[in-house]
Amino acid sequence: MTEKQQNGLTYAQAGVDIDAGNAMVDQIKPLVRSTRRPGADAEIGGFGGLFDLKGAGFKDPILVAANDGVGTKVKIAIDTGIHDTIGIDLVAMCVNDIIVQGAEPLLFLDYFATGKLEPEVGVAIVKGIAEGCLQAGCALIGGETAEMPGLYARGDYDLAGFAVGAAERGTLLPKEVKVGDVLIGLPSSGVHSNGFSLVRRIVEMSGLAWDAEAPFAPGRSLAQALLEPTRIYVKTLLAALKAGEGINALCHITGGGFPDNIPRVLPGGVGVRLDLAAIPVPPVFGWLAATGGVAETEMLRTFNCGIGMIVVVAPDKADDVVRRLTEAGEKPVRIGGTIVHDGGERVQTSGRLAL
Repeated sequence: MTEKQQNGLTYAQAGVDIDAGNAMVDQIKPLVRSTRRPGADAEIGGFGGLFDLKGAGFKDPILVAANDGVGTKVKIAIDTGIHDTIGIDLVAMCVNDIIVQGAEPLLFLDYFATGKLEPEVGVAIVKGIAEGCLQAGCALIGGETAEMPGLYARGDYDLAGFAVGAAERGTLLPKEVKVGDVLIGLPSSGVHSNGFSLVRRIVEMSGLAWDAEAPFAPGRSLAQALLEPTRIYVKTLLAALKAGEGINALCHITGGGFPDNIPRVLPGGVGVRLDLAAIPVPPVFGWLAATGGVAETEMLRTFNCGIGMIVVVAPDKADDVVRRLTEAGEKPVRIGGTIVHDGGERVQTSGRLAL
């Protein structure tokens, strides 16, 4: 004789809806399928994603991996219901770190955690992730959706991304950076995905609603303008790298801005001098600086200020690299060069930002 079931609780009653998760997977399969590339053509749904390096054309590859998130930029997406671009940021923050090693991003996986799964929100996010993968030329081969009531408030979510790329042995960056190298900046699309805790504080100080017209972007709401996705530099940089020599290093300007990121590619005894007046500063940064009373030094260590990627080039190849980047679709600008460093700040500046 068995005891009668006393409570009959289900996982759904505890706050986790497995059926909703399965429904979301069915909806995102076409999005994932759209990112297929040589080396990756399997369907999602297995326990792990597969990638064939030989099928992608590599002979003696070194793997390069990176992971990142989007930070508190997701809070703007959550508060405004604009979810279809934040996935581009997620991919960008990972693949831009892969390309600076001289590697080609090949595959991407995402982790989406939320308090209560709303399939339409999840699908919108994955739509952005798929678009980012298409821009980067990498395959979305899998991911994880975690519904965690009690850990996240209803409506809240967070994202993490994981990318793997490869380069043939002997081609990795950085190469030897020397005094006299030229710094070439590639324009950003705006704030990208760093400094948004400060951005949100400034918006609060301004008193503007998210749906108000952006003072720095007429015709767009403040939310739309600030959610402008991070630029993905992969295809233009791969084209420039494959078309000739001269690129000694690449530097992704993310959290920590110029002072923290540029030294990551510099050897001992080498510093840089930036010509701040040469940087094309988008209007959003002038608005942030003026509205928040943010000093120039703080702008430089928090934001990209208009330069999302720096290319460090041998001086005798600078003109050629500028031409290759331009032909690839970039708008390169010379923003400084490397100098002898014998103490003090590694990143020195001249001129002023046009804020």
